[in-house]
Amino acid sequence: MSDVIEDMGPVDFLVIEFPGNRMTGEGFPLLLDLVDRGVIRVLDLLFVQKDDDGSVVALELADLDGDGTLDLSVFEGASSGLLGQDDLDEAGAALEPGNSAGILVYENLWAAPLARALRRGGAQLVAGGRIPVQALLASLDFAEAAEGDRPAA
Repeated sequence: MSDVIEDMGPVDFLVIEFPGNRMTGEGFPLLLDLVDRGVIRVLDLLFVQKDDDGSVVALELADLDGDGTLDLSVFEGASSGLLGQDDLDEAGAALEPGNSAGILVYENLWAAPLARALRRGGAQLVAGGRIPVQALLASLDFAEAAEGDRPAA
């Protein structure tokens, strides 16, 4: 098992909120494309819903866009066992009542060769993060406004 882990790329997770439980399924072909091209490997894919009373329940994979076919059958059984009830509760805490979310745990296959080489050299990841697009846009807007406030040279 340690050989398998040693060969893995970085593993990330996402919690994607669907306001009003509206899951259109529009992103799933793109997710499948990433898997098919070997960019990522899905380790876990779960769905949760936060009821109006604040309780969080797991949802079954389903026909999300209402066309009569199971949209996520290709991911059925994608469960590495990494996610536990604590993770579901934490994801639920991030949701607004009446909304649902997809919890995706995935391996970055594209980065596996780099990760292996770095580990062989004794390196280890000590910090990481993600900048949400909304925060990036707000920062760029702020910088642009500040630039406009500077006197001309």
